[in-house]
Amino acid sequence: MAKDPVRVLVTGAAGQIGYALVPMVARGIMLGPDQPVILHMLDIPPAAEALNGVKMELVDAAFPLLKGVVATTDVVEACTGVNVAVMVGGFPRKEGMERKDVMTKNVSIYKAQASALEQHAAANCKVLVVANPANTNALILKEFAPSIPEKNITCLTRLDHNRALGQISERLNVQVSDVKNVIIWGNHSSTQYPDVNHATVKTAAGDKPARELVANDEWLNGEFISTVQQRGAAIIKARKLSSALSAASSACDHIRDWVLGTPEGTWVSMGVYSDGSYNVPAGLIYSFPVTCKNGEWCIVQGLPINELSRKKMDLTAQELSEEKALAYSCLS
Repeated sequence: MAKDPVRVLVTGAAGQIGYALVPMVARGIMLGPDQPVILHMLDIPPAAEALNGVKMELVDAAFPLLKGVVATTDVVEACTGVNVAVMVGGFPRKEGMERKDVMTKNVSIYKAQASALEQHAAANCKVLVVANPANTNALILKEFAPSIPEKNITCLTRLDHNRALGQISERLNVQVSDVKNVIIWGNHSSTQYPDVNHATVKTAAGDKPARELVANDEWLNGEFISTVQQRGAAIIKARKLSSALSAASSACDHIRDWVLGTPEGTWVSMGVYSDGSYNVPAGLIYSFPVTCKNGEWCIVQGLPINELSRKKMDLTAQELSEEKALAYSCLS
């Protein structure tokens, strides 16, 4: 029995990440190889011509799963009937701009998009915010779309999670698929805390703790953390452009695991609405370890937290509380 198509919205679709993401969605990487999709692509009017070019390429690629394409600069048309919304569009920080200026721009963007999603998206639409500041943009969206359940609004920290898996796999010279259960705590910023204290690596003798196999606490507590935290900046320095391919791939991973479930015994990192777990202030969008089943995420509970971890988790929560206050001040 053929499945009904799922409508997937990508905002900022003519941009770098959007251009990398839409073919992945159309190829079934996000929702599975047997799930037809209709792509809704939104961008700003100055990008309308480029957006139409992306639509032409999607037609030219003849993706069997792609059952339709809506390419528009109208936010209502873009949001109508969507089941999954990947919010890539945002206002990037430019040289000489204060954080508050960037926040003011993004607050107005996310306020408008929240209202369109709330009024026009399908019931139970799942929302993933990618555009930075991702956690706080997601929080603004939640504030202005009160009828969308808070559990349906998330932000992307899977890119950081995947970066952490990659660093461990490179260090140990093992397959990245053999490393699991790293955690990204907190903000998708340079205060995030990549935690390997619960991570394991598959070996011939069974799963072993990553920390034990790396056997270098200095590296794990120092260079490993800073490499993951600063990886985005390192890619900009190397490419003169921000990470697009890896961000798009991670967005697919995030939605796929959320919709189709995480493997037994494996968790992933998602920026979700805090309920106070691990003494993280409630009311922030904060990255936690989660498992997913039947389209719902659930924070992994009961993990022991050492003193170093506690400090780093509190530091990134503090930054998020400050960002929240700054965003709310932009509303007045």
